[in-house]
Amino acid sequence: MATDRRFGAGIWHFATYVDRYATDGYGEPRSILDAIELAGRVRDLSVVDLNYPFFGGSFTDAQIEDALRRNALDVIGITPEIYTRTFAKGAFTNPDPGVRRRAHELVTEAAGVARRFGAEYVKLWPGQDGWDYPFQVDHRALWKASLDGVGALAAENPDLRFVIEYKPREPRVHMSFDSVARTLLGIERIGLPNVGILLDFGHSLFGGESPADAAQLAIDHGRLFGIDVNDNLRGWDDDMIAGSIHPIEIFEFFHTLERNAWDGVWQLDQFPFREDSVAAADAAIDFLKLVDTALGRLDVEALATAQAEHDSIRALRLAQSALYGSRWAPGQG
Repeated sequence: MATDRRFGAGIWHFATYVDRYATDGYGEPRSILDAIELAGRVRDLSVVDLNYPFFGGSFTDAQIEDALRRNALDVIGITPEIYTRTFAKGAFTNPDPGVRRRAHELVTEAAGVARRFGAEYVKLWPGQDGWDYPFQVDHRALWKASLDGVGALAAENPDLRFVIEYKPREPRVHMSFDSVARTLLGIERIGLPNVGILLDFGHSLFGGESPADAAQLAIDHGRLFGIDVNDNLRGWDDDMIAGSIHPIEIFEFFHTLERNAWDGVWQLDQFPFREDSVAAADAAIDFLKLVDTALGRLDVEALATAQAEHDSIRALRLAQSALYGSRWAPGQG
């Protein structure tokens, strides 16, 4: 396993959750300070992505810094909440120019927080930017507003990286940034070097992509700035424990990162509604450490030969042997 490997998590992993059935939540409410304390209990966790504004109370940057220092955690990203009720009709694409300005102001504030904490990026997840019904929007105008909103922020803050986390849908039926290809097209149209993609493994699955292929495409365009990992059943963004459903595809995803010398943080984006959040993070990181070890065991030359011949059986056996430590050799019964 790489000794310098860094593991991270969105701080929301350690919050409590509500849904339309358990509207009173799946546990007692927690503040961001509570969440940081829980994150500090996770083995091998060294960085977190923080929501902004800070949830669960009114906290100063100094209070957050103190909690992070006490728990030996650094900050990889700041995620401004441009997807809440205020932005129900969109953030960058809202028909109300006042709301669009508020989205811009909120991300600008988040950029200042990112500088304060030495974060690697500001993460943009414009979940409310999109549409729900046919004829609801002018698609050209909507797309232009999406790109103009991101582009203006990137241009005003050239010292920071902005990452777009795409997703097919939810909360909107159609999200504006819905796939790796569409997001790359948009980034190329924006044309600034500090705009990239945060590739969420589960969003890619949910969208019918191969996450490994999506990662390679983003890398080939020089735009893979960050990743999140989790798992799901492909029909929804379930944000389950990484490796619980699609271990081979996760292995292929990280193999793609490894062969391209991508060395960013391996970050969790999980929603343990009913599970113990510390145990869920430990379980996921333990699996990711297994993946990391398996990358060192994988016979990459034999795999390259199998792939050159499109030999799916041999390629899978090589991957399975590396991941699971099987004693049988590829090609044997």
